[in-house]
Amino acid sequence: MELKTLSKDNADWVAEHLVMASRLIDTDPELAHRHAMSASRRAGRIGVVRETLAITAYATGDFALALRELRTYRRITGSNDQIALMVDSERGVGRPDRALELGRSVDRASLPTDVQVSLAIAMSGARLDLGQDEAALAELEIPQLDPNRAFSWSPDLFHAYAEVLEALGRDDDAATWRERAERAELALEEAQSDAELETIHVIEEVFEQEPGEDPKESSEDEDDIEREGEPDDGAVSTDE
Repeated sequence: MELKTLSKDNADWVAEHLVMASRLIDTDPELAHRHAMSASRRAGRIGVVRETLAITAYATGDFALALRELRTYRRITGSNDQIALMVDSERGVGRPDRALELGRSVDRASLPTDVQVSLAIAMSGARLDLGQDEAALAELEIPQLDPNRAFSWSPDLFHAYAEVLEALGRDDDAATWRERAERAELALEEAQSDAELETIHVIEEVFEQEPGEDPKESSEDEDDIEREGEPDDGAVSTDE
């Protein structure tokens, strides 16, 4: 939606680079970053562009640039949804104290649940950087640390918890939580596979029932459906 403030040609050009950055971020972060840089040259005042540039900079290890772009993104949008990445970027530039201060500056209750979890993980990492292992564990002991249900954030949270337990010398407990993380990953993969099959069925039904609808509107509806990868409450059972 933000790209609608640009001319059509410019918006299309920027969108192509953003799409490529998103596709390449996991496999070729350097190339993804170059795409994000290209988009930024044409649309530097668009929030999603600065956000993408920050994420790709972080992926390449340029934490100073990531932090600068994230600050700009937050100023443009007024959103704290990338606060965890900001905290982790402060860690990346060697300032764990600043990372903790930044993390404490926001009202966690106002954040989406997945952002709350990511922030807890980043804050725990900053505690580890400072040698505060017990405090690092406490940062992760949040309501979302539930071994019986798997959300999208559960594997990362469980792995982080295992890492801190290991740092504390609690190897057996760490192994248990790593196993829980693996079980959560498997449960989510199975749920995603089921959701994809259901999505194909739903899309076909919509197409058959409304053959005269605008193709563009249909495409938007399909995108919305395809993003629904989890059950109503976003959780699946890990059957522990």
